[in-house]
Amino acid sequence: MKKKRKLVKKRGKIKRLWASEERSESRAEAEPAWRRYFKTPKKSVTLRLDADVLAWFKKQGPRYQTKINRVLRWAMTEEIDVSL
Repeated sequence: MKKKRKLVKKRGKIKRLWASEERSESRAEAEPAWRRYFKTPKKSVTLRLDADVLAWFKKQGPRYQTKINRVLRWAMTEEIDVSL
């Protein structure tokens, strides 16, 4: 029971932090306050990559899927045009 109450409390705190920071212009400065409590939801997908690209990421060490995600997030935040 205690774990569930603690989780509900934590979720409420995350929502409040998210709401307060969402309207902030300087989101990069405020990010560590809520980032500590918030994990972005993950979605399982099938992604076809070229063998050499996948091998390069795997060669970088463990957690290669996280590294691929970070590269894609960087492209998203920089609004890089990826259309062919």
